Formats: sequence, structure tokens, C-alpha cells
Amino acid sequence: MRDRLKVFAIDIIRGSVRSKSRRPMYALVRMEGGVIESESEVSMFRLFRLLAGEQPDVLAVDSLQEIAADQHELFFFLQHLPPHTHLVQVTGGERKETLSKVAARFNISFDRFDPFAEARTTAQVATLGAGAEVIAFENETDVVVSRHRSLGKGGWSQNRYVRKIHGAVQQKGREIEQALISAGLRYEKKETRAFGGCSRVAFRVFSVRDQIPVPTYRGSDVQVRISGKRLDRIRFRPLAGRPRYLIVGIDPGTTTAIAAIDLDGNLLHITSSRQMNMSGVIESLYKVGKPLIIASDVQQMPYSVEKIRRAFSAIGYSPKQDMSVDTKVELASPFPYANDHERDALSAALEAYRHYRNKFQNLAKRVPFGHDLDEVRARVIRGQALEQVLGDLKVKAAAPETAEPGVEILVKRDERVRVLDGMVKRLRTFVAELQEEVKERDYEIHRLQSRLRRVHTTRDAKLVKDGEVAKRDAIIQSLKNRLRKEERHGKNLVKRLARKKESEEIATGGEAVPLKVLVALTREGMRRLTDEAGIGEGDVIYVNRTDGWGRSIVKDLADTGVAAVITGTGTLAGSDPQMLPAFREFCVPLLSDTDTKAQVKGKIGRVPKDALDAALTRWQEEQDRIAREKKLSMVEHIFKEYKSERGKEVRRGG
Repeated sequence: MRDRLKVFAIDIIRGSVRSKSRRPMYALVRMEGGVIESESEVSMFRLFRLLAGEQPDVLAVDSLQEIAADQHELFFFLQHLPPHTHLVQVTGGERKETLSKVAARFNISFDRFDPFAEARTTAQVATLGAGAEVIAFENETDVVVSRHRSLGKGGWSQNRYVRKIHGAVQQKGREIEQALISAGLRYEKKETRAFGGCSRVAFRVFSVRDQIPVPTYRGSDVQVRISGKRLDRIRFRPLAGRPRYLIVGIDPGTTTAIAAIDLDGNLLHITSSRQMNMSGVIESLYKVGKPLIIASDVQQMPYSVEKIRRAFSAIGYSPKQDMSVDTKVELASPFPYANDHERDALSAALEAYRHYRNKFQNLAKRVPFGHDLDEVRARVIRGQALEQVLGDLKVKAAAPETAEPGVEILVKRDERVRVLDGMVKRLRTFVAELQEEVKERDYEIHRLQSRLRRVHTTRDAKLVKDGEVAKRDAIIQSLKNRLRKEERHGKNLVKRLARKKESEEIATGGEAVPLKVLVALTREGMRRLTDEAGIGEGDVIYVNRTDGWGRSIVKDLADTGVAAVITGTGTLAGSDPQMLPAFREFCVPLLSDTDTKAQVKGKIGRVPKDALDAALTRWQEEQDRIAREKKLSMVEHIFKEYKSERGKEVRRGG
């Protein structure tokens, strides 16, 4: 079917679509049935006239930039193409190649500086199925019927003129609707009613533009415009359904890397990932093409790489000895790679290409023009003779021309059955390998689960043991703290007992009275003395320092019933003047060490009994004298108040 294609191919000679002064001129080559019919030089306007007149199957270009400066102009260009003419970019779609590389795959050479030679090559590779069709419109088409002339300012026959035009628009709309119904197309219709008919009839047809059975039309009264619904962006659909042959290098391991190059040594795909498993590698390669050779960088091909090779029924390649790092770096240096794993995969693919390069070049010299060079290389590498390959390709190319329709269908069906049988065999083998791998994984999972249970049991026992040990350690620590506290308390009791014995020894002599030493006349000092020696009724307290005293501490001493308090200041004259009245108020004798001749050594002291009795007698006498003076002063005060009140009464009576 492809050999009967009518192809127009263009290449720009001079000018540019971006220039307003120098409009482009094109070299146009018309080819039908694989034979060049004519070559000419045309302008853009002349090209559209020829396309509208002859309506070829394909308009082939090597770059869309030769016919449109931007996407808007490209939509405009495609809108004005005949409905059955497809725009094809022979250098590819999203990923473009040079025309030289595309032509080399079909063993075609040309002069790159001759526009007509490029146009001829473009037509030839388009006839052979290279490139991608440019898709710009969705499966919806708008057909609009409207007036082609203005209604004017009016006159004697204005109404008749308006009726004529609107009636023509309505009639044309009915004809188009009937054509759409006959073609079985689904559509939506919207009419704009006007005097005498319709001023506009719009159809929204749910089909592609080339299936609309109505052409664009411009008459004296009516015009028909057909426009497809634009896509958000231009898309490309490859003409050839067969995937490209690849040379693939694989570096397995924790990080798996794959690199794919074509049969001319051009890098097409390279990637690496720690999460990529075998199915991920196969899926990634299927998106790029069909692996013909799968290579490794070590002499003994790894088992995982061998499984991938068998999944594709590809040819395996391994170097005679493991590749050194210097060799890998030298091979991969012209290409970009992200890490050492990608470098190893890429160097394996390039080493395989270098191994087959001479054979590929020899085949390129022997293969006649017009054959798919990649297909020939693939079959020869798989073991077929070159003559057999060329004969099979000629028979396959001639089959559509000579075979009857039924025979052609059977040939295609047998070929498809053969391909599918081979695919089924490969998939069955692959499934069997995967099942074995699943069994191994299940056994490994069972083994690891048993090991995990043992580890959990051991760990739980250890945790219970560690908990008990921690609990016992806490109890032991608490008991140790209590023991230390009791030991300190015992030591304090021993010291207290020793001081008490010493005090009793002093008291039993009868000549001296024991003293209990109070470091400071404060509550803290009193608490400490109580803890160490105790304070009881009749005790004599010796105070080293009186600073920080207060009435509350004096009251506390009075409540305990101490016999006397002796200060170590030498005399009471240097003490606070308020302290002595406070002691007298609470009836606690405050004596001086000078008067009592007290002797203190550390926390134990003594005072001669006769000196203490004499000092207490003097204190008591002074206390009695002060009490008498207070009473006398009180009586005098009462007498004065009485006298004053009596005088006031006498004065009031007189």
C-alpha cells in the first residue's frame, strides 16, 4: 500500500517564513509509487494551489520550521491543507534526528547542500515509512456556513436580495446536513435564523477533518469553512509501527543501570535506579525500542542480564575479558552519564557496537538503495544470509501489489500468528523463570521469618530479664540509700550519746554545770542543737554568736524551759540593746561568760556551779527590782490619772 502513495516533499531554497521581505521558495519533488514524477521551484502560495489541485497523500518536510515560524502559524498551515493530505516530518517527532541519519538507515546518501537532493531524499524516506505524522486537531470538526457577501445599504430590491442570500445559506446548510447523515457521522447543529432563511448554520461534527464529506466552498452568496478543534499542543504519530533495534548494555547490582544505543552507535537512552527490578528494566527498554544485542562489561554474563536477554530473544555479547576502568572511561567519555553504574552499562553497549561495527559498515556497502538497513542488519546478525534477507524483503514489498486481497490478509495473518507464537513462547519461558524466582523468594521469606521469630523470642526473654534486673537494681539502690541514711543517723546518735555522757560526768562532779553550745542564736542553730544534743528543761545554753537573733527564738527558748542563756560576747554591752529586754520579758536569764566564768571547748562546755548560782541570783534580783519599778511606775501613773480626773470633777462642781 505504501508503494502507491502520492508524496509531495519540499525543502527550502531561499528566504524564510520569519522574513517579511524575502518570502520562502521551496524545492518541490512529486513522487508516486516510489517514482519521481517532477521537480520544481514553488512559492508558498503556489504550493497550496498544487496541494488543493492534486491532493497528495503525504506532504513531507525535514523540519516544521521551514513552513511555520511558531505553533500558531503551524495550525494555520495545517488548517489549509486538503483534508486527506497528511503532514509528515521525516526526521521524527518529539525526538528529532538529522535527515542524514534517517537516510542512512535506508542506505541513502545525498548532497546536503542541494535543496532538490534533500527534497528527493525526504520523499524517498517518507515513502519507506520514516518520520512521524503531525497531529494538530482533535476528533471534532466545525463546519460553518455563512454569507459570502455584505447585505449593503439597501435599495428598491433590498428585501428580495436579503431573502436570496439567507435562503442560499439555509439551502447549503441542509445539503451539508444531508451529507453528514448519509456518511453516518454524529453531529450537533446550530442555526441563526434571519429574514428569508438563515444568516449562519454551524455544525459540530464528532469526527476527524479528513472524514468530513464536505469540502471547503466559496460561492457568490455562500461560503463553507471547515476547521478542526485544536489540540493543546502539537502531537506526533510515528508512521512505522515497528520499534527500532537497540544495542543495550546492563550493569546489574544494588543500583541497576541500562544504556541503549541504536545500530549506528547513537545514544538513545541511559538511566539508573536502586528500585529498578527485572520487570522495570524490560518495561523501560520496551518504551525505547527492541533490543537486538544485550551486552555486559564482564566476561561471564550475570544471571540477571541473561534472563533479560532471553526475555527479548536477543543476542548476548560479553567481552573476552573483564573490561578495565580505563577502557570504560575511554569508551564512555564522549557521552553524558551520571554515575559509575551508567558508565559501565554504556561502555558495555559501546563495546558490543565496536565489535559489530565493521560488519555493519560492510552491510551498508552491499545493501541496495531503498531497503531498511536496520532490518537487514538485525536479520544478518541473527544468522540469515544477506541474499535471503534481501529476497524476503523484496517478496514482502511486492506482496501488496501482486497478491489478491484474500491472500494478502492470509499472509498478514500468518505473519502475525508467527510473531505472536514467538512472543508467547518467550513469555512462557519468562513466566517459568519468574515462578522459579518466586519459589526461591518464598523459601527465603519463610527462612527469614523463622529466624525473625527466634530473634523475637530471644529478645523478649532478654527484655523480661533486663526488666527484672532493672527492678532489682532499683530496690538495691533504694536500700543502699536507706542504709547510708541510717548509718549517718547512727553516727549522729553515737556523737550525741558521747556528749551526753560527758555532760553527765561533768554534772555528777557537783562543782560544775554542763553547757550545751548553740552556734548561733537562730532557729536553724536551735534545730541543729536539738538534733545533736537535745534541749530540755533546766539546760544551760551557751551561745557563740547573737547576730541574727529575734523575739521568736527567745520565745522558743522560754518554751523549752532552759535555766539560762550565756553569751560569748564577754559582756552584754556589745549586744543589741533590744536583746536584754526581750529576754527579761520572757523571763529567760541572759548571762555573760565573764560573770559565770564559763569554759567552752568545741561543742561541750562547763560553768562553775557557784559562779552560775551567783549570776542567776544577781539576774533574779535585778529582775525583781525591775518588776518593783514597773509596779511603782504603774501606781504613780494610776494616782496621776486619778488626781487629774478628780481635779476635773472639782472644777466642774465649782
